[in-house]
Amino acid sequence: MNAWFWVFIAYLTLNFLVMVSMIFVERRKLTSVISWLTVVSLLPGLGFIIYLIFGSGLSIRVRRLISKFELAESQYDEELKEFFSSEENVKLLRMEDAEIIKLCHNFGSILCPANDVKIFTNGEEKVEALLADIENAQKSINIEYYIFADDQVGKRVMDALIKKAKEGVEVRFIFDSIGCLGAPRRFFRKLKKAGGKVGEFFPPFMGIRMLNLKMNYRNHRKIVVIDGCIAYTGGINIREDHMGHKKRLSPWRDTHIRIVGSGASALQNVFLNDWRYVKKEKVAPTTYIENGLFPEPKKEGNVCLQVLTSGPNEKTKDIKEAYLKLIMNAKSEIVIQTPYFVPDDALMEALRIALMSGVKVKIMVPKKADHMTVYLVTLSYLKDIVNFGADVYIYDGFLHSKTLMIDDNKVSIGTCNFDNRSFGLNFEDTVLMYSESISEEYRKYFANDIENSVYADVKFFKKKKWLTRFLQSIFRLFSPIF
Repeated sequence: MNAWFWVFIAYLTLNFLVMVSMIFVERRKLTSVISWLTVVSLLPGLGFIIYLIFGSGLSIRVRRLISKFELAESQYDEELKEFFSSEENVKLLRMEDAEIIKLCHNFGSILCPANDVKIFTNGEEKVEALLADIENAQKSINIEYYIFADDQVGKRVMDALIKKAKEGVEVRFIFDSIGCLGAPRRFFRKLKKAGGKVGEFFPPFMGIRMLNLKMNYRNHRKIVVIDGCIAYTGGINIREDHMGHKKRLSPWRDTHIRIVGSGASALQNVFLNDWRYVKKEKVAPTTYIENGLFPEPKKEGNVCLQVLTSGPNEKTKDIKEAYLKLIMNAKSEIVIQTPYFVPDDALMEALRIALMSGVKVKIMVPKKADHMTVYLVTLSYLKDIVNFGADVYIYDGFLHSKTLMIDDNKVSIGTCNFDNRSFGLNFEDTVLMYSESISEEYRKYFANDIENSVYADVKFFKKKKWLTRFLQSIFRLFSPIF
């Protein structure tokens, strides 16, 4: 037997191990299994390495650790029971929304009433408001970002955090290892030296930054909670290009929200779950209340909302399943803004059924692409949905907004893109708001975006070059693993 025989045996063994892991350990869907086996088979040896880095699921140990440090929102019910009484708050809303509220409640998302919500559509406005709130912080600042760059914008926010830490405000900071790959670690250590606490989500193996076996699972959240009563989340990271300062992806259109009220408690809970895992912090829930991280919420506005999360550690895909329910319950209109439109079969069927039921579906994506492979797949799915009767708009710039609007009273704004990665691989959050005023406001933003967009009909997609259509078909085969 020559050496090539043993190489072939090793090749078959690796393929077999990958298949066993995906089917029996990770319990992946058939489409994902087939896509990864294709990669491993077409790229012998190299494909296995790619799978180890980008495809292997979270280990049982990591899943158990995350679960071990999780805090359920129900653990605060004893302290905040009267304010967060879901049955009482449902009475304030439309009866037809009771089903989606109940579904999200069963996911562990309490209904948070009486919030004041401000929407930001550009990065500079959001950063200025954030800096003002940081300056006014009295007790605590909890901040978590997928991307926090060591550039002009990042330095401004970091300097503000360092100042407050020196003043005695308790500052906790989480950064994602992959999202902040370009920022030197000394940049974050400055905050630690000033008295702040810093944690890295899924740090690399042995500190070697390019050697990270969990790089496929990114903490894509952008959360800030100040004094337990003011919270931010949405699509805008702390980096120059998110301010629209980079010509290649300009104009940059994004969506972020500032919440004052009970919703801040829900986002505080999300942050603390990540913090407890990152720092392996074993603290009783009552301790956080005693330390002022969960003050009694004030009635600041009239927006009721629920905060939803998703991640590779969870058994259910809460955000995706909530979106499915929203789409299936839609009566008149579905509006989606996303940089990447890569739905799975269930979401695609739900949108098709909605269209056939007389519901209008409007989808907006960017003209400029930051990830060409995913963008080509996006165009492929958009072509299909246009054939079903949807209205598709191509925004003249880079659209980074992650929003879903249903009928005239439900808007979801957060960090979750409309694709398989966000629904299953990344750690994400979104805020589902039940509000006619928020819907009316966002409808105006969308109408303005249409003025800066091209309408993409059937002819638009037929004009694409044959090479583009060919690449769309090829890359679409691997969409379950993007």
